[in-house]
Amino acid sequence: MTDHEETTVTDQGATIWLTGLPSAGKTTIARTLARTLRDGGHRVEVLDGDEIREFLSAGLGFTREDRHTNVQRIGFVAELLASNGVKALVPVIAPYADSREAVRKRHERNGTPYVEVHVATPVEVCSVRDVKGLYAKQAAGEISGLTGVDDPYEPPEAPDLRIEAHRQSVTESAATLHAALTERGLL
Repeated sequence: MTDHEETTVTDQGATIWLTGLPSAGKTTIARTLARTLRDGGHRVEVLDGDEIREFLSAGLGFTREDRHTNVQRIGFVAELLASNGVKALVPVIAPYADSREAVRKRHERNGTPYVEVHVATPVEVCSVRDVKGLYAKQAAGEISGLTGVDDPYEPPEAPDLRIEAHRQSVTESAATLHAALTERGLL
């Protein structure tokens, strides 16, 4: 093996799925961690839920079946990236436990590391943050089916990591996740 062919720790791919309510801080934490990982020489992609809905899952609605399909599509792409040495950071609500479990099992079958992170920000805090104005629209009756308000969100019972993003800064949250990935030998 030449030096270029040797596998390094930075070549180890993994899917890091950040689940939580809308405006919990998932994407902000993922993007902050991504910068740190890239600076450390890791190959990283952030699979943002809104971008995926626009491009990969265009046409899907917000029924339970459509949400499941969306999560499975994202899970497939994340596993594909991760199995090829990329840290796939996935800040996607994924409201149903069975959908998240199906993604985890796909990773396990393929021997690809998977870490489930619950960004456990209470709905009261999320509704104040209201980054996209969804909580205000729901309260005004302009939309329905808002996850965690009038549509179910099944929080993970035993995530690999739980981050209470409302109790610490984004930098601290990203550092907590970084430490957990280091502890698991993924960094």
